[in-house]
Amino acid sequence: MELQGQVAVVTGAGRGIGRATALELARMGADIVVAELDPANAERTASEVRGLGRRALVVPTDVTSRKDLGVMVEQTRAEFGRIDGLVNNAGIYRAAATLDVTEEHWDAIMDINAKAVFFATQAVLPTMIAQKRGVIVSLASMAGKIGSRANLPYNASKAAVISMTKSLALAHAGDGIRANCVCPGFVETDMWTSVAREQGALLKQSPEEFTRQRLRQIPLGRMERPEDVANVIGFLVSPRSEYMTGQALSVDGGLVMHG
Repeated sequence: MELQGQVAVVTGAGRGIGRATALELARMGADIVVAELDPANAERTASEVRGLGRRALVVPTDVTSRKDLGVMVEQTRAEFGRIDGLVNNAGIYRAAATLDVTEEHWDAIMDINAKAVFFATQAVLPTMIAQKRGVIVSLASMAGKIGSRANLPYNASKAAVISMTKSLALAHAGDGIRANCVCPGFVETDMWTSVAREQGALLKQSPEEFTRQRLRQIPLGRMERPEDVANVIGFLVSPRSEYMTGQALSVDGGLVMHG
């Protein structure tokens, strides 16, 4: 129970990697704030956290709303009195050929995947600075380290997360705050379903064929599970990683092996 007595906020905790992360941190002893827009999914995760013997607080949160992020912090402080960890997990995916990327597409991806990561972090920082301790873990992606033929805004948004992580780590190391990010590969979640459908359509492939092709590229030979990512996030939130900050850890089955 390495996180006994600690409080972790997880955005987009209703499903996929967010849900797996909330449950992993709860198993490690943390109480969980489920910051999630979908009420049914939020309640499901919260009840699973409680089933593990931890406290859970559901805060309906649109991460693109500064007001919602403020309420998220206020309610967490009112309920638990502290914020030890923030996991910036909420994100969206959309594919498009370069010439088909609209301003609306660009803004939607950047607002949720990059801008919201910064402002959610900014919202919790005063609490963490006052505590002289805190951990921020953000979801980047292998997409933030490589190029893409049909995914430019998404890749750019994830590269922004990696860059922000480094700047936050430098700016707040003296406050006792660590900032790292994880870069998953091909994770079997609801988001992967849309990746396979949209990318497959652009490549004139069925979603199944697209997934089979991608699977053949993975050195470890299987698709990634949400728990594979959650386990590494748990490590980064825990004291076991206390000498790590500003890092972008690849958790991708060996897909990206540089730097």
